[in-house]
Amino acid sequence: MDITLHKSKILNSRSEITITGSKSESNRLLLLQALYPELEIGNLSNSDDTLVMSKALRSSSHNIDVHHAGTAMRFLTAYFSTQLGREIVITGSSRMQERPIKILVDALHQLGATITYEKIQGYPPIKITGKALTKSKVTLKANVSSQYISALLLIAPKLKNGLELTLKGEITSVPYINMTLSLLNQIGVETSFNENIIVIKPNLQNLISKTLTVESDWSSASYYYSIVALSDVGTEIKLSSYKENSLQGDSVLAKIYKAFGVETIFNENAITLTKAKDCKLLTFNCQLSNAPDIAQTIAVTCLGLGIGCELSGLHTLKIKETDRLDALKNEIEKFGTQVTITEDTLSISNIAPLKENVSVNTYNDHRMAMAFAPLALKIGFKVNDANVVSKSYPNFWENLQEIGFLVSEF
Repeated sequence: MDITLHKSKILNSRSEITITGSKSESNRLLLLQALYPELEIGNLSNSDDTLVMSKALRSSSHNIDVHHAGTAMRFLTAYFSTQLGREIVITGSSRMQERPIKILVDALHQLGATITYEKIQGYPPIKITGKALTKSKVTLKANVSSQYISALLLIAPKLKNGLELTLKGEITSVPYINMTLSLLNQIGVETSFNENIIVIKPNLQNLISKTLTVESDWSSASYYYSIVALSDVGTEIKLSSYKENSLQGDSVLAKIYKAFGVETIFNENAITLTKAKDCKLLTFNCQLSNAPDIAQTIAVTCLGLGIGCELSGLHTLKIKETDRLDALKNEIEKFGTQVTITEDTLSISNIAPLKENVSVNTYNDHRMAMAFAPLALKIGFKVNDANVVSKSYPNFWENLQEIGFLVSEF
């Protein structure tokens, strides 16, 4: 589905949106539920990634296709390595088969797992023969995707001897590691994270029946932060359900968007975003190694506000659904502004008036579609393959129309 976003204005200066559960939390809890069936989960994400994860965990098939779901690929690789006597092949989309899995597979090999590559060394599809993993010590580079680390942590309590994971170097995306550890703690697993060593104690017993409720997705909230930042002073949008002491790294949005004039008020189970003042910055600087998934949203916010930006800590974006740094450069420059990227950074300079009649390509990447959407408050443009949002936020376009965005198919 290709759409046109016509130049829009928020209809009601006080709008309210309910956002589905975080797919990051949902997919972690689904894996834990597979290991501990006594666990009940509330407010599961309705995203494609979570549906793929849930279906794969229930499947008895020899072949598991995770499509574009990177989290599912990593988590399921670890999970099926522990399933005694089960032999499966995990594959995915053509892009998934270009995304590296070697770091995780090598770590699982250190634990004694049996995993081989079906095509290209280091990439899916992979063949896994489940077995009892009796070794307990693994060493990884610390600057890898946190999903590799979380995949190991999630299976660790069901390993006979638990896990001692040593991370070498500066750690990337610490909040996502802490999210995983917190969820383990909530189901009674003993963990420690001291300096660069994480220890997970074995917990081989059944759980006492327990229900955990998933918080709404902060990454999805980022697009509303951008919308409020690009709106008139006084605009408010209320989002639920969110916690002030969130486990999600992207909750740093509440601090970051103060620079753009957006205030966040926590009230019971919701947040209210308010455009308190106009942004006076000439250039915005931010290090995002702990929350790289909001880089696209921030870059487009700066474009819409007509200010420069210097974003760093972005090295993991090159192995996402697409190379997000290349994709951002390509699409932002269509609007007439210069973008410079390195392996780790993105800079916007020489801000120019926004060009009209632009078609934004989404690269099979949900965040590309949603990050650019707030620009419709400034100018009309087209979005190609707009239904890619279903990967994390299926109701996105409908929710935007509820608050005044003008959307039509073409």
